[in-house]
Amino acid sequence: MPHDDHVIASFLRRSYHAVDGLWFVTAEQDSDFEHALDLDVRVWRVLAKIQARKARELLGVSANTAKDLARCFSLKLDADGHRYSVEVAEGTVRFCVAACPWRELLQRSDRQHLAAQVAQTICPTEGAVWCAEFGGEWQFDMPQMACSGAESCEMRFSRVEAGQDRPG
Repeated sequence: MPHDDHVIASFLRRSYHAVDGLWFVTAEQDSDFEHALDLDVRVWRVLAKIQARKARELLGVSANTAKDLARCFSLKLDADGHRYSVEVAEGTVRFCVAACPWRELLQRSDRQHLAAQVAQTICPTEGAVWCAEFGGEWQFDMPQMACSGAESCEMRFSRVEAGQDRPG
């Protein structure tokens, strides 16, 4: 009996979130939190690259414009199950994330005490990879994070001006 795309996407999203948490907890049990977080960074660097490239392919995006970056990163946020708004201006893409499934997962598993450290490590890692995949013409910052106590997350991509130092 075939299922509709919404049911399938929901099932796969839930599986994706669960496997991320399960492998992290397993790595943490085998070693410690810092080692698990280091492995998480290494995994998300590769996954973010895969996601950015697949988003470009699926959306037919070849340019590095603010609009194209916004479209592709929106696909990633939609696929993850984020609730957000996006503003696109020349040289800036700003996402305001009202609800994050990763934060909610940490809350449900009674690990919210780790949320700030995880978010301060993983979110900028992903953002930097997306910048690199969009020609290295962008820089990423998060002036506010819900996991660190803010009401919402702000994810900002800003075009790097010619002659401006690019972030490390």
